[in-house]
Amino acid sequence: MHNPALARRQILLLVACQALLYVNNVTLIAVNGLAGLALGPSPLWATLPVTTYIVGSALTTVPASFAMARWGRRRGFMFGTAMGFAGTAIAMLAMLTSSFALLCFGTFVVGLYNAFAQYLRFAAADVADAYEPSLKERAIAWVLAGGIAGGVVGPELSKLTRTLLPVDFAGTYIGLAAIAFVAMLVASRLQIPHGHAAAHGPARPLKAIAAQPAFVVAVIVGAVSYGAMNLLMTATPLAMKVCGFGYPEAADVIKWHVVAMFAPGFFTGHLVRRFGTAPIMLAGCVMMFATMAIAHHGLTYWHFWSALALLGIGWNFMFVGATTLLTTTYTPGEKAKVQGANDLAVFLTMITSSAASGALLSATGWTDLNLWSLPFVALAAAAVVLLMLRPATRPATA
Repeated sequence: MHNPALARRQILLLVACQALLYVNNVTLIAVNGLAGLALGPSPLWATLPVTTYIVGSALTTVPASFAMARWGRRRGFMFGTAMGFAGTAIAMLAMLTSSFALLCFGTFVVGLYNAFAQYLRFAAADVADAYEPSLKERAIAWVLAGGIAGGVVGPELSKLTRTLLPVDFAGTYIGLAAIAFVAMLVASRLQIPHGHAAAHGPARPLKAIAAQPAFVVAVIVGAVSYGAMNLLMTATPLAMKVCGFGYPEAADVIKWHVVAMFAPGFFTGHLVRRFGTAPIMLAGCVMMFATMAIAHHGLTYWHFWSALALLGIGWNFMFVGATTLLTTTYTPGEKAKVQGANDLAVFLTMITSSAASGALLSATGWTDLNLWSLPFVALAAAAVVLLMLRPATRPATA
Protein backbone atom coordinates (compact mmCIF):
# COMPACT_ATOMS: atom_id res chain seq x y z
CA MET A 1 0.00 0.00 0.00
CA HIS A 2 1.57 3.23 -1.19
CA ASN A 3 0.81 5.85 1.48
CA PRO A 4 3.64 8.39 2.06
CA ALA A 5 1.56 10.46 4.51
CA LEU A 6 0.89 7.46 6.76
CA ALA A 7 4.54 6.45 6.50
CA ARG A 8 5.68 9.86 7.71
CA ARG A 9 3.19 9.89 10.60
CA GLN A 10 4.37 6.49 11.80
CA ILE A 11 8.01 7.47 11.41
CA LEU A 12 7.37 10.57 13.53
CA LEU A 13 5.90 8.37 16.28
CA LEU A 14 8.99 6.15 16.08
CA VAL A 15 11.19 9.25 16.30
CA ALA A 16 9.30 10.25 19.47
CA CYS A 17 9.80 6.76 20.93
CA GLN A 18 13.51 6.98 20.13
CA ALA A 19 13.75 10.42 21.70
CA LEU A 20 12.17 9.21 24.95
CA LEU A 21 14.35 6.09 24.94
CA TYR A 22 17.50 8.16 24.74
CA VAL A 23 16.40 10.60 27.40
CA ASN A 24 16.33 7.47 29.53
CA ASN A 25 19.56 5.97 28.16
CA VAL A 26 21.67 9.11 28.30
CA THR A 27 20.55 9.98 31.79
CA LEU A 28 21.39 6.44 32.90
CA ILE A 29 24.85 6.69 31.34
CA ALA A 30 25.39 10.01 33.08
CA VAL A 31 24.35 8.81 36.54
CA ASN A 32 24.78 5.02 36.74
CA GLY A 33 28.56 5.10 37.05
CA LEU A 34 28.42 7.78 39.73
CA ALA A 35 25.58 6.01 41.55
CA GLY A 36 27.63 2.81 41.39
CA LEU A 37 30.64 4.69 42.72
CA ALA A 38 28.56 5.93 45.66
CA LEU A 39 27.08 2.52 46.57
CA GLY A 40 29.67 0.03 45.31
CA PRO A 41 32.19 -1.73 47.55
CA SER A 42 35.10 -0.41 45.46
CA PRO A 43 35.74 2.06 42.61
CA LEU A 44 36.46 -0.96 40.42
CA TRP A 45 32.76 -1.83 40.70
CA ALA A 46 31.52 1.62 39.74
CA THR A 47 30.47 0.72 36.20
CA LEU A 48 28.76 -2.56 37.17
CA PRO A 49 25.26 -0.94 37.08
CA VAL A 50 26.03 0.08 33.49
CA THR A 51 27.13 -3.46 32.72
CA THR A 52 24.02 -5.07 34.22
CA TYR A 53 21.92 -2.68 32.14
CA ILE A 54 23.64 -3.96 29.00
CA VAL A 55 23.46 -7.60 30.20
CA GLY A 56 19.69 -7.18 30.51
CA SER A 57 19.62 -5.87 26.96
CA ALA A 58 21.83 -8.67 25.62
CA LEU A 59 19.83 -11.48 27.22
CA THR A 60 16.58 -10.05 25.90
CA THR A 61 17.49 -8.91 22.39
CA VAL A 62 16.89 -12.24 20.59
CA PRO A 63 13.66 -13.08 22.49
CA ALA A 64 12.50 -9.50 21.82
CA SER A 65 12.97 -9.93 18.09
CA PHE A 66 10.99 -13.18 18.00
CA ALA A 67 8.32 -11.77 20.33
CA MET A 68 7.72 -8.85 17.99
CA ALA A 69 7.68 -11.18 14.99
CA ARG A 70 4.85 -13.06 16.72
CA TRP A 71 2.88 -10.28 18.44
CA GLY A 72 3.89 -7.16 16.53
CA ARG A 73 6.12 -4.14 17.03
CA ARG A 74 3.56 -2.08 18.95
CA ARG A 75 3.00 -4.68 21.68
CA GLY A 76 6.74 -5.30 21.92
CA PHE A 77 7.55 -1.63 22.38
CA MET A 78 4.78 -1.22 24.96
CA PHE A 79 6.11 -4.17 26.97
CA GLY A 80 9.63 -2.72 26.78
CA THR A 81 8.54 0.67 28.09
CA ALA A 82 6.72 -1.06 30.97
CA MET A 83 10.03 -2.69 31.90
CA GLY A 84 11.69 0.72 31.73
CA PHE A 85 9.14 2.08 34.20
CA ALA A 86 9.62 -0.86 36.57
CA GLY A 87 13.42 -0.86 36.40
CA THR A 88 13.85 2.84 37.09
CA ALA A 89 11.44 2.59 40.02
CA ILE A 90 13.58 -0.25 41.44
CA ALA A 91 16.73 1.84 40.95
CA MET A 92 15.13 4.74 42.83
CA LEU A 93 14.35 2.39 45.73
CA ALA A 94 17.96 1.16 45.61
CA MET A 95 19.30 4.67 46.11
CA LEU A 96 16.94 5.33 49.01
CA THR A 97 17.97 2.06 50.70
CA SER A 98 21.68 2.28 49.76
CA SER A 99 21.52 -1.14 48.09
CA PHE A 100 24.13 -1.67 45.39
CA ALA A 101 22.66 -5.08 44.50
CA LEU A 102 19.18 -3.60 44.06
CA LEU A 103 20.61 -0.83 41.88
CA CYS A 104 22.21 -3.43 39.60
CA PHE A 105 18.93 -5.37 39.45
CA GLY A 106 17.00 -2.21 38.58
CA THR A 107 19.36 -1.31 35.74
CA PHE A 108 19.17 -4.93 34.53
CA VAL A 109 15.37 -4.59 34.23
CA VAL A 110 15.74 -1.28 32.37
CA GLY A 111 17.96 -3.21 29.97
CA LEU A 112 14.86 -5.10 28.81
CA TYR A 113 13.37 -1.77 27.72
CA ASN A 114 16.53 -1.00 25.78
CA ALA A 115 16.49 -4.41 24.07
CA PHE A 116 12.99 -3.95 22.69
CA ALA A 117 13.55 -0.31 21.79
CA GLN A 118 16.68 -1.08 19.76
CA TYR A 119 14.30 -2.41 17.11
CA LEU A 120 12.83 1.04 16.54
CA ARG A 121 15.26 1.53 13.65
CA PHE A 122 14.15 -1.73 12.06
CA ALA A 123 10.52 -0.74 12.64
CA ALA A 124 11.28 2.38 10.59
CA ALA A 125 12.45 0.12 7.76
CA ASP A 126 9.23 -1.92 8.13
CA VAL A 127 7.13 1.23 7.80
CA ALA A 128 9.04 2.33 4.71
CA ASP A 129 8.78 -1.13 3.12
CA ALA A 130 5.02 -1.14 3.71
CA TYR A 131 4.10 2.43 2.76
CA GLU A 132 6.98 4.19 0.96
CA PRO A 133 10.11 2.13 0.10
CA SER A 134 12.06 5.17 -1.11
CA LEU A 135 12.14 6.42 2.49
CA LYS A 136 14.00 3.42 3.96
CA GLU A 137 17.52 4.87 4.36
CA ARG A 138 16.16 8.21 5.54
CA ALA A 139 13.62 6.58 7.88
CA ILE A 140 16.35 4.63 9.67
CA ALA A 141 18.49 7.76 9.99
CA TRP A 142 15.56 9.95 11.08
CA VAL A 143 14.56 7.54 13.84
CA LEU A 144 18.14 7.41 15.10
CA ALA A 145 18.20 11.22 14.95
CA GLY A 146 15.41 11.21 17.54
CA GLY A 147 18.15 10.44 20.06
CA ILE A 148 19.16 14.12 19.92
CA ALA A 149 16.47 14.71 22.53
CA GLY A 150 18.36 12.39 24.84
CA GLY A 151 21.50 14.45 24.46
CA VAL A 152 19.72 17.71 25.18
CA VAL A 153 17.15 16.65 27.78
CA GLY A 154 18.90 13.76 29.53
CA PRO A 155 21.84 15.61 31.14
CA GLU A 156 19.64 18.58 32.02
CA LEU A 157 17.11 16.23 33.61
CA SER A 158 19.87 14.64 35.67
CA LYS A 159 21.09 18.06 36.84
CA LEU A 160 17.60 19.15 37.88
CA THR A 161 16.65 15.91 39.63
CA ARG A 162 19.97 14.78 41.12
CA THR A 163 19.28 16.42 44.51
CA LEU A 164 15.49 16.37 44.32
CA LEU A 165 15.37 13.79 47.12
CA PRO A 166 17.64 13.51 50.19
CA VAL A 167 19.74 10.84 48.43
CA ASP A 168 21.59 11.88 45.26
CA PHE A 169 20.13 10.50 42.01
CA ALA A 170 17.02 8.96 43.62
CA GLY A 171 14.96 11.79 42.12
CA THR A 172 16.61 11.20 38.75
CA TYR A 173 15.34 7.64 38.62
CA ILE A 174 11.81 8.87 39.46
CA GLY A 175 12.04 11.25 36.51
CA LEU A 176 13.10 8.39 34.25
CA ALA A 177 10.11 6.31 35.36
CA ALA A 178 7.85 9.15 34.23
CA ILE A 179 9.66 9.33 30.87
CA ALA A 180 9.17 5.58 30.36
CA PHE A 181 5.45 5.93 31.08
CA VAL A 182 5.11 8.66 28.44
CA ALA A 183 6.99 6.43 25.99
CA MET A 184 4.43 3.69 26.61
CA LEU A 185 1.61 6.08 25.68
CA VAL A 186 3.36 7.08 22.45
CA ALA A 187 4.07 3.44 21.51
CA SER A 188 0.37 2.62 21.91
CA ARG A 189 -0.34 4.86 18.87
CA LEU A 190 1.86 2.90 16.47
CA GLN A 191 0.32 1.18 13.43
CA ILE A 192 3.14 -0.91 11.99
CA PRO A 193 2.21 -3.80 9.68
CA HIS A 194 2.66 -7.02 11.60
CA GLY A 195 3.91 -9.19 8.75
CA HIS A 196 3.28 -12.37 10.78
CA ALA A 197 2.84 -14.49 7.65
CA ALA A 198 5.95 -13.07 6.02
CA ALA A 199 7.91 -13.61 9.21
CA HIS A 200 7.11 -17.31 8.97
CA GLY A 201 7.80 -17.62 5.24
CA PRO A 202 10.74 -19.41 3.59
CA ALA A 203 13.98 -18.85 5.46
CA ARG A 204 17.58 -19.92 5.08
CA PRO A 205 19.56 -21.22 8.07
CA LEU A 206 21.35 -18.47 9.96
CA LYS A 207 24.66 -20.11 9.01
CA ALA A 208 23.90 -19.55 5.32
CA ILE A 209 22.87 -15.94 5.91
CA ALA A 210 25.98 -15.29 7.99
CA ALA A 211 28.15 -16.53 5.13
CA GLN A 212 27.31 -13.39 3.16
CA PRO A 213 30.18 -10.87 3.24
CA ALA A 214 27.68 -8.01 3.61
CA PHE A 215 26.23 -9.64 6.75
CA VAL A 216 29.68 -10.15 8.28
CA VAL A 217 30.69 -6.54 7.62
CA ALA A 218 27.37 -5.14 8.90
CA VAL A 219 27.69 -7.08 12.17
CA ILE A 220 31.38 -6.21 12.67
CA VAL A 221 30.90 -2.50 12.00
CA GLY A 222 27.72 -2.25 14.10
CA ALA A 223 29.28 -4.09 17.05
CA VAL A 224 32.57 -2.17 16.91
CA SER A 225 30.81 1.18 16.60
CA TYR A 226 28.83 0.54 19.78
CA GLY A 227 31.68 -1.16 21.64
CA ALA A 228 34.18 1.65 21.04
CA MET A 229 31.61 4.33 21.73
CA ASN A 230 30.37 2.64 24.91
CA LEU A 231 33.90 2.10 26.27
CA LEU A 232 34.67 5.80 26.12
CA MET A 233 31.24 7.22 26.97
CA THR A 234 30.86 5.04 30.07
CA ALA A 235 34.28 6.09 31.36
CA THR A 236 33.88 9.81 30.64
CA PRO A 237 31.97 10.94 33.78
CA LEU A 238 34.39 8.99 36.00
CA ALA A 239 37.47 10.21 34.12
CA MET A 240 36.34 13.84 34.33
CA LYS A 241 35.69 13.44 38.05
CA VAL A 242 39.22 12.10 38.50
CA CYS A 243 40.55 15.06 36.49
CA GLY A 244 38.84 17.52 38.85
CA PHE A 245 35.79 18.47 36.80
CA GLY A 246 32.38 18.79 38.44
CA TYR A 247 29.24 16.89 37.49
CA PRO A 248 27.79 19.78 35.37
CA GLU A 249 30.89 19.77 33.13
CA ALA A 250 30.73 15.99 32.69
CA ALA A 251 26.99 16.16 31.94
CA ASP A 252 27.61 18.83 29.30
CA VAL A 253 30.25 16.70 27.58
CA ILE A 254 27.85 13.74 27.52
CA LYS A 255 25.09 16.01 26.22
CA TRP A 256 27.09 17.22 23.23
CA HIS A 257 28.40 13.71 22.60
CA VAL A 258 24.85 12.41 22.27
CA VAL A 259 23.81 15.36 20.09
CA ALA A 260 26.77 14.50 17.84
CA MET A 261 25.63 10.86 17.79
CA PHE A 262 22.22 11.69 16.42
CA ALA A 263 22.23 15.11 14.74
CA PRO A 264 23.90 13.67 11.60
CA GLY A 265 20.82 11.48 11.24
CA PHE A 266 19.12 14.36 9.45
CA PHE A 267 21.48 13.87 6.52
CA THR A 268 23.23 10.50 6.99
CA GLY A 269 20.41 8.67 5.21
CA HIS A 270 20.81 10.99 2.22
CA LEU A 271 24.57 10.40 2.22
CA VAL A 272 24.07 6.63 2.35
CA ARG A 273 21.63 6.78 -0.56
CA ARG A 274 24.02 8.94 -2.60
CA PHE A 275 27.41 7.37 -1.83
CA GLY A 276 26.53 3.89 -0.58
CA THR A 277 26.92 2.23 2.81
CA ALA A 278 30.61 1.30 2.58
CA PRO A 279 32.07 4.82 2.08
CA ILE A 280 29.92 6.16 4.94
CA MET A 281 31.00 3.36 7.31
CA LEU A 282 34.65 3.94 6.37
CA ALA A 283 34.29 7.67 7.05
CA GLY A 284 32.94 6.76 10.49
CA CYS A 285 35.99 4.59 11.18
CA VAL A 286 38.28 7.51 10.27
CA MET A 287 36.43 9.72 12.77
CA MET A 288 36.89 7.06 15.44
CA PHE A 289 40.66 7.11 14.81
CA ALA A 290 40.64 10.90 15.17
CA THR A 291 38.72 10.55 18.45
CA MET A 292 41.45 8.33 19.91
CA ALA A 293 44.16 10.77 18.83
CA ILE A 294 42.44 13.72 20.50
CA ALA A 295 41.60 11.84 23.71
CA HIS A 296 45.17 10.53 23.96
CA HIS A 297 46.61 14.01 23.55
CA GLY A 298 45.32 15.79 26.67
CA LEU A 299 43.00 16.08 29.67
CA THR A 300 41.47 19.54 29.32
CA TYR A 301 37.73 20.11 29.12
CA TRP A 302 38.03 20.76 25.38
CA HIS A 303 39.93 17.53 24.82
CA PHE A 304 37.06 15.65 26.44
CA TRP A 305 34.44 17.69 24.58
CA SER A 306 35.95 17.43 21.10
CA ALA A 307 36.87 13.74 21.45
CA LEU A 308 33.36 12.78 22.59
CA ALA A 309 31.69 14.92 19.91
CA LEU A 310 33.76 13.34 17.16
CA LEU A 311 33.12 9.91 18.69
CA GLY A 312 29.39 10.55 18.34
CA ILE A 313 29.60 11.47 14.65
CA GLY A 314 31.82 8.48 13.92
CA TRP A 315 29.35 6.18 15.66
CA ASN A 316 26.46 7.60 13.62
CA PHE A 317 28.16 7.03 10.28
CA MET A 318 29.23 3.51 11.22
CA PHE A 319 25.94 2.44 12.78
CA VAL A 320 23.53 3.92 10.22
CA GLY A 321 25.65 2.41 7.45
CA ALA A 322 25.79 -0.98 9.18
CA THR A 323 22.04 -1.04 9.88
CA THR A 324 21.21 -0.13 6.27
CA LEU A 325 23.62 -2.76 4.97
CA LEU A 326 22.13 -5.43 7.26
CA THR A 327 18.63 -4.86 5.83
CA THR A 328 19.94 -6.02 2.42
CA THR A 329 21.02 -9.43 3.71
CA TYR A 330 17.73 -11.08 4.68
CA THR A 331 14.24 -11.85 3.40
CA PRO A 332 11.05 -11.13 5.40
CA GLY A 333 11.01 -14.70 6.70
CA GLU A 334 14.57 -14.30 8.00
CA LYS A 335 14.11 -10.89 9.58
CA ALA A 336 13.59 -11.84 13.23
CA LYS A 337 16.56 -14.15 13.60
CA VAL A 338 18.95 -11.93 11.61
CA GLN A 339 18.04 -8.76 13.50
CA GLY A 340 18.21 -10.64 16.80
CA ALA A 341 21.61 -12.16 16.01
CA ASN A 342 22.97 -8.77 14.95
CA ASP A 343 21.80 -6.98 18.08
CA LEU A 344 23.04 -9.82 20.27
CA ALA A 345 26.52 -9.28 18.80
CA VAL A 346 26.20 -5.56 19.49
CA PHE A 347 25.15 -6.06 23.10
CA LEU A 348 27.79 -8.69 23.82
CA THR A 349 30.40 -6.21 22.61
CA MET A 350 28.86 -3.53 24.81
CA ILE A 351 28.92 -5.85 27.84
CA THR A 352 32.63 -6.37 27.33
CA SER A 353 33.39 -2.69 26.85
CA SER A 354 31.29 -1.45 29.77
CA ALA A 355 32.60 -4.13 32.13
CA ALA A 356 36.18 -3.28 31.15
CA SER A 357 35.68 0.48 31.19
CA GLY A 358 35.93 1.14 34.92
CA ALA A 359 38.77 -1.32 35.48
CA LEU A 360 40.79 -0.04 32.50
CA LEU A 361 40.27 3.55 33.62
CA SER A 362 41.58 2.71 37.08
CA ALA A 363 44.51 0.70 35.71
CA THR A 364 45.64 2.78 32.73
CA GLY A 365 44.04 6.22 33.00
CA TRP A 366 41.90 8.02 30.44
CA THR A 367 44.51 8.72 27.77
CA ASP A 368 45.59 5.08 27.42
CA LEU A 369 42.06 3.73 27.82
CA ASN A 370 41.21 5.10 24.37
CA LEU A 371 43.91 3.03 22.68
CA TRP A 372 42.12 -0.23 23.55
CA SER A 373 39.60 0.59 20.81
CA LEU A 374 42.27 0.97 18.14
CA PRO A 375 42.61 -2.65 16.91
CA PHE A 376 38.86 -3.16 16.80
CA VAL A 377 38.18 -0.02 14.78
CA ALA A 378 41.06 -1.04 12.50
CA LEU A 379 39.34 -4.42 12.03
CA ALA A 380 36.07 -2.71 11.11
CA ALA A 381 37.81 -0.41 8.64
CA ALA A 382 39.62 -3.35 7.02
CA ALA A 383 36.33 -5.28 6.71
CA VAL A 384 34.69 -2.32 4.96
CA VAL A 385 37.60 -1.92 2.55
CA LEU A 386 37.48 -5.62 1.65
CA LEU A 387 33.73 -5.34 1.01
CA MET A 388 34.32 -2.33 -1.26
CA LEU A 389 36.82 -4.36 -3.29
CA ARG A 390 34.37 -7.21 -3.90
CA PRO A 391 32.20 -7.31 -7.05
CA ALA A 392 28.66 -6.08 -6.45
CA THR A 393 26.07 -8.77 -5.70
CA ARG A 394 22.32 -8.72 -5.73
CA PRO A 395 21.03 -8.23 -2.14
CA ALA A 396 18.16 -10.06 -0.52
CA THR A 397 14.83 -8.29 -0.32
CA ALA A 398 14.26 -7.17 3.28
